[in-house]
Amino acid sequence: MNNRNMGFGGFPGPMMPGQYGGPGGCGCPPQYCPPQVFPTQYDPGLVDPAQQYVKTNLFNKVVSHVHPSHTTTVNKLHVNHQHYFPHTESCVNECCETHTMCGVPHNPCCPSGPFGY
Repeated sequence: MNNRNMGFGGFPGPMMPGQYGGPGGCGCPPQYCPPQVFPTQYDPGLVDPAQQYVKTNLFNKVVSHVHPSHTTTVNKLHVNHQHYFPHTESCVNECCETHTMCGVPHNPCCPSGPFGY
């Protein structure tokens, strides 16, 4: 049999008119037997590489950072003690007087008495 006429799986392929080349070249169409059905054969499965997906979950979290501070206000009172020493001067003019009686004044109007004055 001519391999050019072989189809898929060893079965005869489509033939062109006038190609019948039966035994002895009689030009008669070939006689086919009913096909035998064999059990289905299974090849090992073909597994594609896994398609990668990324699922992102976001979780919000609040962290409180407490930074305490303290301010002390110091009010200072500055007392300025100013010491003054006022000084005054005074001047005292003393006068001492002495009255000395150096006799009895003579009174011309009056006679002198027994004691002379």
